[in-house]
Amino acid sequence: MSSDLFSLRDKTALITGGGTGIGFAIAQAFCEAGAHVIIVGRREDVLQQACEKLGKSASYRACDLSRAEVIVDFIAGIEKEGIALDILVNNAGINAKKSALEVTNEEFDRIIQTNLVGLFALSREVARGMAARGKGSILNITSMAAMYGLPKVAAYAASKSAVLGMTRTLAVEWAPNGIRINSLAPGFIFSEMTTKALDSDPDRKRRVFDRTPMGRMGQASEIASAALFLCSDAASFVTGVNLPVDGGNSVGF
Repeated sequence: MSSDLFSLRDKTALITGGGTGIGFAIAQAFCEAGAHVIIVGRREDVLQQACEKLGKSASYRACDLSRAEVIVDFIAGIEKEGIALDILVNNAGINAKKSALEVTNEEFDRIIQTNLVGLFALSREVARGMAARGKGSILNITSMAAMYGLPKVAAYAASKSAVLGMTRTLAVEWAPNGIRINSLAPGFIFSEMTTKALDSDPDRKRRVFDRTPMGRMGQASEIASAALFLCSDAASFVTGVNLPVDGGNSVGF
C-alpha cells in the first residue's frame, strides 16, 4: 500500500478545539502529513501558542462555536479568503460531571448547544462548500458515553449519542455529494487532568483498567493516528462508521 494514501498534501483541514489535548495532537499529525491546518477555539492566546508549536503550516481563527448564530458568517469569512476546506474535524466539546437529579435545564442546554447544535451548524456550512466541489471528509469526535452508560454525565452522553446518530444520517445523505463523514470514540486518554481525576478516585481507576483489556490509558497521538486514517484517502471507501480507539474498553468486561 502506498504511503501517499495517508498523505494530506495540498489539503486544508479545520480542527475545532485544536489548541490543546486531542485536538492539538490531531492538528500536529495532519501538519506532519502535509496539510494546512486551521485550528479554532475561543482562547486566542492558547491558539497562538499552539500555532507556534505546529509551525508554518498552521494558522488559527478565534470563534465561540457554541454560538450557532455566528457560524454562517465565520465559514463565509474563510471562504472569502479563497480557502477551500477539504477536511473538518469536530473535536471541540464541553462536559459537566453532575448528578442528573441536580442538572438544571440551563446546564443541560449549554452542553447540547455546544456539543450538538454548534457541531451541526458548522458541519452544514462547511459541507455546502464540499458539496459544491464534490469532495470532502468530516470527522466527529464522539465518546465512550455514547456507547454505554456512564453516571453523572447525562447531558454530555445525550449530546454525544446524538452526534453518533447524526454522523450515520449525514453519511447517507451526503455520500452522493462526495462527502465522507465518520466519527471516532476515544477511550480513556492520558493527560495530567485524567491522571489526577483517576488518582483521586481509586475505585473508578480500578474499574477503568479492569475493563480495558490492553491495561493502560491511550495517548493523544494514538487518537490522532486514527483520525489521520479516517480523513485520508486510505479510508476512501469508509463512511458512517464510529471507530472506538479505546484499548478494547468498549468490548471489555
